[in-house]
Amino acid sequence: MQPIIRAEHLGKTYRSGKIEVPALQDATFTVDPGEFVSIVGPSGSGKSTLFYLLGGLTRATSGKMIIDGVDFATLNDGERTEMRKSKIGFIFQKFNLLPTLTARQNIEIAYGISGRSEPLDKGHLAHLTDMLGITDRLDHRPSELSGGQQQRVAIARALVTRPAIILADEPTGNLDTASSDAVLEMLQRSNREFKQTVLMITHNPEAASIADRILRMRDGKITGIEAGLGRVVHATI
Repeated sequence: MQPIIRAEHLGKTYRSGKIEVPALQDATFTVDPGEFVSIVGPSGSGKSTLFYLLGGLTRATSGKMIIDGVDFATLNDGERTEMRKSKIGFIFQKFNLLPTLTARQNIEIAYGISGRSEPLDKGHLAHLTDMLGITDRLDHRPSELSGGQQQRVAIARALVTRPAIILADEPTGNLDTASSDAVLEMLQRSNREFKQTVLMITHNPEAASIADRILRMRDGKITGIEAGLGRVVHATI
């Protein structure tokens, strides 16, 4: 089986005037299709930099980031955008919902932006919103939703295009325990039911434990890769 993600001696250095700050150094790892990987480390460990490199949101200073056989470094900005739209779904800690749109419109606009030639599968959308427990909240704007409900809308937005890879950046960081469990359960279901590859950045060891593998980071370096517990999350939505 060919890995869907392969990082080879990946590095990122930021420059401020004459000062160079290495944010990521010599990261090498692979992720198989359908695998769930947690990326764990303290603030400043390089997790967010790795997230942006995985998603093609910034360019590496050195090394390679290969997604489904394509090295992001070989692509121009337009090609990287198309790769993101066709392969990757993003879930952010701050939700990033458009405040003037309803939950339904926030999900549907993501599908429209993806540039898919086929029409939106309403059955798939209904299945997602039912799984997430937000069917009765689809006509509400973000300001009328709780934090947990907003994050579930953000997850539906990420999943509606059926991406091969889900990148989740601290998806439970702003949520209470019940809402966090609901989000983790949905990520686990997307991984197992839809066979999507999931990479989740988190500082929470309990959240990280649901993964197949845990990648640990500190000071811009990968310090270890170990088996996760595969803990099954059961939440009441």
